[in-house]
Formats: sequence, C-alpha cells, structure tokens
Amino acid sequence: MRQANLTRQTAETRISVRIELDGTGQAKLDTGVPFLDHMLDQVSRHGFIDLDIHCEGDIHIDDHHSVEDIGIALGQAFSQAVGDKKGVRRYGHAYVPLDESLSRAVIDLSGRPGLFYSVDFARERVGGFDVDLAREFFQGFVNHAGVTLHIDNLRGDNAHHQCETVFKAFGRALRMAVERDERAAGVVPSTKGIL
Repeated sequence: MRQANLTRQTAETRISVRIELDGTGQAKLDTGVPFLDHMLDQVSRHGFIDLDIHCEGDIHIDDHHSVEDIGIALGQAFSQAVGDKKGVRRYGHAYVPLDESLSRAVIDLSGRPGLFYSVDFARERVGGFDVDLAREFFQGFVNHAGVTLHIDNLRGDNAHHQCETVFKAFGRALRMAVERDERAAGVVPSTKGIL
C-alpha cells in the first residue's frame, strides 16, 4: 500500500495528513479554510487519492500559514507514499475545463522541486479565500514532494472556476504520474536509475 501518515507542528499550525495513493477518491478534510477543503476534495476525487487532512492554524490572523503549511505537509506525505518511484509512469498531465475556464497541469516526479505557475485570476478573492494562496499551496507542495509542476490557466473569467480547474487538473496529473506501468515494474523511470 502506497500510503503515509504525517504530522507537522509549528508555532503557527498543527497539521495531520494521511494519504493513500491507490485510493478511491475519499476525503476527510478539516483545514479551517473551507475553500481549500473544496479544492483538496477535487484533488482527491479526480486523482483517486484518499486524503485525510486536519489543520489547526492561526486563521484568526490570516489563512496564509495554514494553506502554505498544508502544501508542505501534503508534499512530505506524498514523497513518503510514492517511495522510490519504481514502476510509476513518472510524468502526468491533464487539461480540465469548467464552463469558460480551462487549465492545464503537467507534473514530473523528478526529485527536483520546481513550480512554473501562470494563473491570472479574474478577481482577488473567492468568497473569503485569497487566490494568491493557491500558489503558496503549490509552492509548498513541490518543494517538499520533490516534483516539477507546470500549472497554466489557459482561459477563464470566473475566479472560482479558474481555481477549481487548476486543482482538478493537478489531481488528474498526479493520478497519471503515480500510476503503475506494468512494462516498467521494478524499474525507476530514469536513465540515472534514481529519482
């Protein structure tokens, strides 16, 4: 079973994460940031990754610490769950539309953290959620998962739709990248022999 349990505690947040890469898309989410719960549910459902994430953070100040630290903790848990990456496809990509919005996510389980993020949101907030925090989540994730991630919102007029297509595309790209490739069983998909 490719799964991990992780806790992370700082002066600003207390987070627990459970991830199951070969799941059914079930999520138990209580981050203290309702819109982030909605986005993580998209990752779980569209990635067929089971997630259980709980966060107690200093949201009385701002959502920033919680969102960023959840990205960090999820990245750490993902890295543990995927393990040595033997037999995985390594690369994943997805295009996801939602009405007028269209986003693309491309991921490489390279071992080299890199975020290339191009999302020009139509407005600064979705409800109470500051859309700048989406980037902070993904930056935390890639830094600690050791992946290269390209995210592009290709079009969109509704910030909720834009953000939702980004997270859905991310989930589907993750799903593809971690899928087992029967032809590469027991082999790390790299000429280096390690990722």
